[in-house]
Amino acid sequence: MKVLVINAGSSSLKYQLFDMDNEYVLAKGNCQKIGIKDSFIEHKYANQTVIIEDKLEGHIQAIEKVLYLLTSDKYGVINSLDEISAVGHRVVHGGEIYKNSVIITPAVMKNLYELEPLAPLHMPANISGIQAC
Repeated sequence: MKVLVINAGSSSLKYQLFDMDNEYVLAKGNCQKIGIKDSFIEHKYANQTVIIEDKLEGHIQAIEKVLYLLTSDKYGVINSLDEISAVGHRVVHGGEIYKNSVIITPAVMKNLYELEPLAPLHMPANISGIQAC
C-alpha cells in the first residue's frame, strides 16, 4: 500500500510518498514560492535530490507537477498513480468540528470552506490541495 501525504501551506507544498508495506519513504519534496517568481520543486528520490525550477502559479498546478514527478521516467518511483491507495492532507484548522482524521466527503468540504476565516492564509491552499488530488 502506498500513501501520499500532502501539507499545503500558503506558498509551499510539502509531500511524501510512503510504501506502507515496508514502512519506507519512496520520495519526498517541497514546492516553494508557489504563486511567486522563481518557484521551484526540491524532489528527493532513491538517495538523489533534484531541484526543478518551474513556474508554479497555484497549489493545483504544484500537485499536478508532483504527481508527474512521482510517475516520470526520469525522477519517478511508481509506474502509475493507480499505485497510490490513499492521500492524506494536513489541514491547518478544523475548528470545533474536526479534532481527528476524517474521510473527505462533500459535507466535510463544505465545512472546510466555512472554516476558511479561521486561517485565511492556509485554508485556501489546504482546500486546493484536497481538490487537486
